[in-house]
Amino acid sequence: MKKLLAALALATMALLGVAPAATASAPPTDIVVEDGAGILYQPQLLAAVQDTRFHEPTKVAIVTIAGQAGTDKLNSDVLELARSQHPEWITSDGQKWADGLFIMAVDPIARKVGTYMGEDRKVSLSKQEAIQEATKDLFREAQWTDGTIAGVKKAAKLMNQPWYQSAGFIIFSSIAGGIAALGFGTRAIIRANNRSKAAANLKRGDAGFASVSLDLPVTELNAKTIPASSTYGALVLEKYRNFSTLYAEANGLNQQSHAFSKKDLSKAANVKVTGQYADLAEELDRLDDVIADTNTLLNKYQGWGAAWDRQTESLADDMARLPELLSQAEAQGLPSTAALASFQAQRTQGLQRLSADVQAGAITPDAALDELRNIHVELTNLLAQHSEAMINLYAKTGSERSSMQKAMDRSRRDDIDRRPATILGSVSAWNMFYPVHAFNTGYISGRSAVDTARTSASSGGSSTGYGSSGGSFSGSGSSSSF
Repeated sequence: MKKLLAALALATMALLGVAPAATASAPPTDIVVEDGAGILYQPQLLAAVQDTRFHEPTKVAIVTIAGQAGTDKLNSDVLELARSQHPEWITSDGQKWADGLFIMAVDPIARKVGTYMGEDRKVSLSKQEAIQEATKDLFREAQWTDGTIAGVKKAAKLMNQPWYQSAGFIIFSSIAGGIAALGFGTRAIIRANNRSKAAANLKRGDAGFASVSLDLPVTELNAKTIPASSTYGALVLEKYRNFSTLYAEANGLNQQSHAFSKKDLSKAANVKVTGQYADLAEELDRLDDVIADTNTLLNKYQGWGAAWDRQTESLADDMARLPELLSQAEAQGLPSTAALASFQAQRTQGLQRLSADVQAGAITPDAALDELRNIHVELTNLLAQHSEAMINLYAKTGSERSSMQKAMDRSRRDDIDRRPATILGSVSAWNMFYPVHAFNTGYISGRSAVDTARTSASSGGSSTGYGSSGGSFSGSGSSSSF
C-alpha cells in the first residue's frame, strides 16, 4: 500500500510539474551542420540548437541531402556521408554510431526524415518515430529550419529521459491526477511555451535596441552630412526622416515589454507585443548601419572602401552560388540555364572591375551604385525566367504550377530579413532582389509541395536498414516519409 501511495504521489507531482529534479540541462557539446540540400537558415538553426538542453551532454549533427524522388536511401546516404567526411561519428570498430552523438537528417526531394544516435543515446523505435513525427507538419510546409529545430528539441526530451518523464508514467499520472489536472498541465505547457517565445523576443529586441541607442548620436551626425544632392543620399535621408518616430515607438514597446510580469508573458497577446518590439529594434539597427555606410561611402570618408565592400557582398555571394544552381540535372538544356551561365561569366568579372574602378576613383559612388543596381536587376530577371522554366518542366497541371510559384515567391519574400543591410536594399522594393539562395530554397519547397499533393499517403513506415552498402553496420537509427 505504501508503494502504491508513493507511486501515486510521484504521479501527481509529475503532472503538476514538481516531479523529482532531473530536468534536461546539458547544452550541445558541439553542433555540426552538413546542409547538402541548401535548405537551412543556419543563424536561426544554430542559435536554437545551442539553446536546447539535453539530459546528457550530446553532440548534434544536422544533415540535409538532396536525393531523388521516390527513393528510400536516406539511411545509407547518411552513413556514406559519415564514412567519407565524418569518421568521428562512427565507433572505432565501424559498427555503431559514436557515443554521445545524435544525427538529425532530412532529404527534401525524397521526402524522408531520419534520426540516428550513439548506443548511449539510443531510444526505442517508437520514440524515434515520435522525434520524426515532430518535424513532419513543418517539413510538409517546406519549413525546413523550423522542422529541424522541432526534431532536435523532441530528441533532447526523449534521449536519456528519466523514468518518471516517460510516456507510460505520464499516462499513469494522468489517470491518477484526473482529467482536470490534465487540463491544467496542458495549459501550463502552453503558458511555458509563450514565456519561452517572449524571452527569445526580448533577447533579440534588447540586442538591437541597445545597439541603436548607443549609436543614436553618431547616427544623427551621419545623417546630417549625407549629401542630399546624391540620388542615394536623398533616398536614405527620406528613410531617416521616420527614424526618430520609429525609435520612439521602439522605446515605448521596450518599456511595455519589460513591464510585463512572468504571468503576463504567459499570454499570447503579450508575446505578440514582444515580437513587435524585437522586429522594430532589428529594423532600426539595420537602418542605422545603412545611414553610416551611406555617409562614409558617398563622402569617401575613412573606411569607405569597406563600406563599398559591404554593398557588393550579397551579389558576390550570388555569383559564387550560381554554378551549383546551373549544375542541377533538370536544368540542363534549358535556354534560361544558358543565359544565367553567360551572365555569371560576364558579370563576375564586371563586378570585380567595378570594385576596382570605385577604389581607384575612376567612377563616383553614385554611378557605382547605379551599376550595382543594374546587375541586381539583370540577375533578378534571369532568375525569374529560370524559375518559370523550371516550374513548367516539373509541374504537370495548372494547380501544380501555381503551388510551386507560391512556394518560390514565399521563399523570396522570407529572404528579405536575412540579407545584409545595404544602401540598395534599404531604398528598393523587395522584388528588385532575387538571391540565388532564395531561388534554391524556393524550388525545393515548391517541388516538395507538389510531391505532397501527388501522394495520398502522408507518411510511410519506418526504415531501419542501411542497405547493401552498409555492410555489417548496425547503428541505432531509422527514417520515415513525410
